Amino acid sequence: MTEDKGAVIQQPTILRVIARIFSYVFHPLFIPTYMFLWLTIRFPFAFAGITPFALFTRKITVFWMTAFFPAFAVFLLYQLKFIDNIYLRTKKERIAPYMITMIFYWWMWYLSRSTQFGDQPEVLKFFFLGIFLATVVGLIANNFIKISMHAMGVGGALMFMVYTAFYYHVYMGTDISLIIIVTGITCSSRLMLDEHGNKEIYFGLFAGIFCQALAYYFTM
Repeated sequence: MTEDKGAVIQQPTILRVIARIFSYVFHPLFIPTYMFLWLTIRFPFAFAGITPFALFTRKITVFWMTAFFPAFAVFLLYQLKFIDNIYLRTKKERIAPYMITMIFYWWMWYLSRSTQFGDQPEVLKFFFLGIFLATVVGLIANNFIKISMHAMGVGGALMFMVYTAFYYHVYMGTDISLIIIVTGITCSSRLMLDEHGNKEIYFGLFAGIFCQALAYYFTM
């Protein structure tokens, strides 16, 4: 229970179950994979230079590097007793996972800028830079507040969709409306489960949005 929550209102069990499902489905480690898959569906022309098999392997690579390996690293930290649980409920437990994830996200940004991956959409350059910056901000902020990783993730996804619409000059009202709803439900779920207080949610949301905006400004 975080310091700024005050009295906790016990929510009905069914709502807590739904909130936990949303927390798992929209875990921040899954956001990069979701955004990559979303790009392949909404902007297939941006992947015209990639063969179907190469695109499939690229999807696996994104999941492998941004979700599986960071999650596996957390599991190893737990098995080695460096952290007490895999849910990272304290600021101390989050330090090493932040640093590990930061390395993988930096590597994905580096690959997005290399000629080897020059057949990928340009928007991935600022997206991967944005999520890398978010881990940096999260690590620094972790010294003062248990910033919500979930809020950072969905906030970054929201701003990525907005800037992608700007970049391609297309109307994506439905997509952006849906991600706003997902963002609201995910952040509300973290509050409902008593995992974060209001300040931690708002700061995480702002950090995710700001980092994507900063990455877009310097990259595009």
